[in-house]
Amino acid sequence: MNTMRRGTICLICLGLLACQSVQPWERGVLAKQEMQWLDDPVESRLQSQIYSSKEASSGGGGASGGGCGCN
Repeated sequence: MNTMRRGTICLICLGLLACQSVQPWERGVLAKQEMQWLDDPVESRLQSQIYSSKEASSGGGGASGGGCGCN
């Protein structure tokens, strides 16, 4: 029972730490290029273009039709 209680306390503490907001003085650090998910937006678009051309399908482009070529 003691182990279960410790685990519960640890999970609650981790949950509280995850809910903290970013302070104004920390925003400058998080805005740096090294901290971005995508390093280069142009490179990201190029990789997306290559992926979609290799997959032979794209979804949600707004075009109607059932895939048989008869719009």
